[in-house]
Amino acid sequence: MILAVTGFKGGVGKTTTAVHLAAFLSQRAPTLLVDGDPNRSATGWHRRGGLPFTVADERVAARYAKGHTHVVIDTQARPSREDLLALAEGVDLLVLPTSPDALALEALLATLEALEAVQARYRVLLTLVPPRPSRDGEEARILLRERGVPLFEGWVRRTATFPKAALQGMPVYALPDPRARLAWEDYLRVGEEVLGEQVR
Repeated sequence: MILAVTGFKGGVGKTTTAVHLAAFLSQRAPTLLVDGDPNRSATGWHRRGGLPFTVADERVAARYAKGHTHVVIDTQARPSREDLLALAEGVDLLVLPTSPDALALEALLATLEALEAVQARYRVLLTLVPPRPSRDGEEARILLRERGVPLFEGWVRRTATFPKAALQGMPVYALPDPRARLAWEDYLRVGEEVLGEQVR
């Protein structure tokens, strides 16, 4: 399976999502994470500790692709329309993370407009969802469903464990913090939905 994690806004958990979907898939088959973000955030994450899958710069990814069952691509924020359309044609599923705030949702809707030109398979993932009593997550889900946007049923809660995991160069499940298990469970749910898309 080939996934691309992309969108028109940074700071919405794009690299975190790419890393953790790759971690999920790597527990089932060899997985390659292609770092296509100019900031090389996923590469830095890997260098600080060592992720349990192969991480390769996009410029040399072809060398590493052989022997991997799954490929996850972490793209640059704000890809050009041409890049976005090329990604849509070259992957099995586009994963579009967005936080539930107004600016991120506005950028997401711009991304969806660009995707209308092709019959791309994509799903939107709500990330950085604040804890209750905030209703931001539920309100964003209602708004997107009213617009007919395909959404993951699961979402990813905002937690300090993800930045900690990035600083230590590991997936969140390896972090010695009891809250990390709940954070990983969010991505387990999303990963199962990704596999469900594969069999459709």
